[in-house]
Amino acid sequence: MRVRHMSVLLLSCIALASCASHTSRTVSTPSGLSYRIVARGSGPSAKPGDYVTIDETTAFADGRVHFTTKGRQPIRFLLGGRQVIDGLDEGVTCMKVGERRTMVVPPHLSRRSSYPPDLDPRAVLFYDVSVVAIDRAPRS
Repeated sequence: MRVRHMSVLLLSCIALASCASHTSRTVSTPSGLSYRIVARGSGPSAKPGDYVTIDETTAFADGRVHFTTKGRQPIRFLLGGRQVIDGLDEGVTCMKVGERRTMVVPPHLSRRSSYPPDLDPRAVLFYDVSVVAIDRAPRS
């Protein structure tokens, strides 16, 4: 299963790379994820196996904020390590430091082992994500 997940992320990276220069259009991936590049970043692209640090805001369709890192510590996770929902893993793949994307994550890409009381498992989630850092090797 882990190999399949990594393959999906790598294929997504290839598909997304051709669209990376289009900041004004919405791109839909084969998995159902949609995103728009709001601001371009620079440097190398994030790839599975990298540790990525992001600022994020997650909202519901009605605009209510479910979670945000604003005023808090950014989130750091192993890209492709299934430490975040599949939609976030896929959407952050190929982003660069300084890049900002808005993403629409369908329910099948946001499955969790448990759900907070205010999160319906069938909810479409809206993410605003900025990459703060990409580390090629884990920190000690």
